[in-house]
Amino acid sequence: MRPLITLTTDFGLSDEYAGVMKGVIASRCPAATIIDLTHGIRPQDVRQAARVLAAACRYFPANTIHAVVVDPGVGGKRRIILLEAAGQLFLAPDNGVLTLLLPQAGRVYEVSNSELFLQPVSHTFHGRDIFAPVAAHLACGFAPHSTGPEIDRQALITLALPAPALTGNTLQGAVIDIDRFGNLITNIDRETAARFCAGAWPHLQVKVGDLTIHGVATAYSAVAPGSPVALFGSRDLLEIGIYQGNASEKLHVWLDSTVSLSI
Repeated sequence: MRPLITLTTDFGLSDEYAGVMKGVIASRCPAATIIDLTHGIRPQDVRQAARVLAAACRYFPANTIHAVVVDPGVGGKRRIILLEAAGQLFLAPDNGVLTLLLPQAGRVYEVSNSELFLQPVSHTFHGRDIFAPVAAHLACGFAPHSTGPEIDRQALITLALPAPALTGNTLQGAVIDIDRFGNLITNIDRETAARFCAGAWPHLQVKVGDLTIHGVATAYSAVAPGSPVALFGSRDLLEIGIYQGNASEKLHVWLDSTVSLSI
């Protein structure tokens, strides 16, 4: 099997940045297959990148190399790290973007072997000058320890990612993402919700903003066009949508808005 590299960035597609990274990888390791996981992370939104990466990586084969460039601290004193987890490699800034992978983490290395970098190294485009050539180096079969010394994973920066909380008779969560369709993705997972309502899905009330939805559906099309719906999406997280509409815009609900469940 050809070596596999994924790219997750906040670069978008209107500039050359993502394409240049691919060019560097192809120059250093022509045999590598490159997959764009996404270049649509909101600018500098490390929390979104952490969640997207954790949701997606389970669908990739062993030895996949994930290069993550959502890097507000580029050019500063932040480290670049290489983390082994679940049989895969994760190359990222040490800014908390790998927080959700730490429970599965093995060894961690500080990427400091400048012989691997594209020279001269820019202060603003480490994606091109460090992440891409190091990912290619790994894809060519070199060992993780060749990128730099092993470091203590307990010293890594982590994100505070709030979990749903029980408040009286209410399970309270939050909107953690809004997809391109305007669906509101929450931090309430199916297992937590099932424990809360003891599986009584038809009696569950989902409140967000001024809206209360009664019951949890299995598909958006379970309601009439233009109607609100609550369901568990492909990440097994509770979502609130408008069938054939944009829930965020119609309900005036944004990131970090409170979502509550009651019976």
